Amino acid sequence: MKIAIIGYGKMGHVIERIARERGHEIVSIIDADNTADFDSPEFASADVAIEFSTPATAFENCRKALSKGVKVVSGTTAWADRLGEIKEICDKDNRTFFWSSNYSLGVNIFFAVNRYLATIMSAFPQYTPEMTEIHHIHKLDHPSGTAISIAEGIIASDEAVKGWTEEASEADCKILINHKREGEVPGTHIIAWDSEVDTITIEHRAKSREGFALGAVIAAEWIMDKSGFLTMDNLMHSFIKNSALLDILNKN
Repeated sequence: MKIAIIGYGKMGHVIERIARERGHEIVSIIDADNTADFDSPEFASADVAIEFSTPATAFENCRKALSKGVKVVSGTTAWADRLGEIKEICDKDNRTFFWSSNYSLGVNIFFAVNRYLATIMSAFPQYTPEMTEIHHIHKLDHPSGTAISIAEGIIASDEAVKGWTEEASEADCKILINHKREGEVPGTHIIAWDSEVDTITIEHRAKSREGFALGAVIAAEWIMDKSGFLTMDNLMHSFIKNSALLDILNKN
């Protein structure tokens, strides 16, 4: 498979290494100083572009790649308000685009566990949920895209939870999301269901960027024979054969 990398920061470097280890060829690397390479024959030769750039540039990066007929796997967060426009491009021009707020397979298992737990907790109103997300100091956006996805899973599974907020004063009927930025933490997400007598907690703690990069490359491999607007739920459905787990995923 021929891969173009869009965004050559720390994630881009890890993606490059893992892609090469899995036998793929890197035909183009585009960063902020060489965006003219979108028009290069090398970029056009790519089967898929893996995009981890910035919220300010992600939409245009993806649009340019799709306009060249290159499939796109995007992991940039904090631009979800424009994903609808990308879906329109896919529908109109028969393009292929894959997006996830988090490419870690472990996190996506965590998403399913989170939704299942929220479904159970909907029968116990004495418990209220709260979330804490912790990332490295270089991550500017908050809450993380992963935290928003987790919150949306809870909201969809428990009618008592009406939304999410970062303000404690607005937490009535909403899940409070606390964010921390510490050192080089790759990503930690903690959900606590608290009552007067006890607390139930689930947590996912990433150990490195490896899991995110591997998941992105696996997504790129998976979409080779597919078209349309795709997400991690689609990929997870293809991996999971257990009908009970599929029912949980279908609630998202």
